[in-house]
Amino acid sequence: MIQAQPLAELAGIRHGFFGRRGGVSDGLYASLNCGFGSGDDPARVAENRTRALAAAGLDPAGLVTAYQTHSILVAKVERPWRREDSPKVDAMVTATRGIALGILTADCAPVLFADRQASVAGAAHAGWRGALDGVLEATVAEMVRFGAEPARIRAAVGPCIAQESYEVGAEFRTRFLAAAPANERFFRPSVNRPGHFHFDLPGYVADRLSRAGVGVVAATGGDSCGQRDEFFSYRRSTLEGSKDYGRNLSIIALED
Repeated sequence: MIQAQPLAELAGIRHGFFGRRGGVSDGLYASLNCGFGSGDDPARVAENRTRALAAAGLDPAGLVTAYQTHSILVAKVERPWRREDSPKVDAMVTATRGIALGILTADCAPVLFADRQASVAGAAHAGWRGALDGVLEATVAEMVRFGAEPARIRAAVGPCIAQESYEVGAEFRTRFLAAAPANERFFRPSVNRPGHFHFDLPGYVADRLSRAGVGVVAATGGDSCGQRDEFFSYRRSTLEGSKDYGRNLSIIALED
């Protein structure tokens, strides 16, 4: 379990970013695959989730995850829902103790939020599209509706695809420059492929959080694509021609 210091030092907040170690799955999904959307045995996925929650000192019954679609939609969570009833959102916010907000990723950035004074927690799935469209700002806005203040919020960007592993085409870069010319600083020209660039997703996400007024922004580091033994990766699996891939889980909760 990976933790971010700004969240770890908050009393009453439990959180963790999990990779692929410590589970019961095998093959493509070895070993802590937490995604029911994969082709893994559902019983093994359930056990992996239970192990992750236990490592964070949380009750697995309180875990909620969403049907993520790279949107900017945010769900208010007041009680756990059945997995089959998961809403199509990419962020969740709660002020209810004992609920563990869970984000699933395989290269996108998981972002966990907390305002301890207001007793509000949030979690967001931030791929390039969601981050560009505003899912992070939408999460902060929903937390404010619960009484949070941006300057008090602490946010942690978990392990995701790192810049050196994230090569993109010119049209990708053009989209970001059209949104804000200053976004050019998140792109580095590819040495091996003219007309291609390496995109800094965690840097871009951290910048959007800071611009949203979030008081403390931290990043755990880690490259989901480059660190094969540590994390699941959609891009790595695609490049290697694998038929499927596992999902990494990130969780945050207000202690019950």
